[in-house]
Amino acid sequence: MSLTKPPISRPANRAALITLFGQLDVGHKTVEHEAIFTVDQGRDLKRQWPGGHSKNLFLKDKKGALFLAVALSDTRVDLVGLGKLLGAKGRLSFGKPELMTATLGVIPGAVTPFTLMNESAKALSSVIVDSQLLVHDPVWFHPLENTASTAVSPADLLKFIRHCGFEPRTVDLAAPTAG
Repeated sequence: MSLTKPPISRPANRAALITLFGQLDVGHKTVEHEAIFTVDQGRDLKRQWPGGHSKNLFLKDKKGALFLAVALSDTRVDLVGLGKLLGAKGRLSFGKPELMTATLGVIPGAVTPFTLMNESAKALSSVIVDSQLLVHDPVWFHPLENTASTAVSPADLLKFIRHCGFEPRTVDLAAPTAG
């Protein structure tokens, strides 16, 4: 299904996300919970939900190129290797919260690939998805706010990312330059 409607220009909310899921025929399940700001903070809660849980890293290089890395929550992301693979200028570092909010439209602790529906996310140079996350079904992300988690299939995640104008690079983020 190809939709011609461009991503929205103001930061999306959960209702807009669910509407887009319906347009794209993306199956999903959302569970409400207390606000979770870190992977460690949500670890006990998320044990009860089967599938792959994520951590999402907003990264930048020395020249200002921006990247979103979508990893399995337990992956020790090799930022040096990822930077080499991406051809980043200098080392990758975490983008400042203000830049992240301006680019992705969410607060720290709510970063998710679902932010790609925001027009401002077009500033990203690349979206990288951990191959270790994609072996799980479903995969879980915050639905643009950190007071809930939403499960989708790996195939639907990739369909969503592509709809938003990005071709996801699937990489083993623990060893991005291996193989």
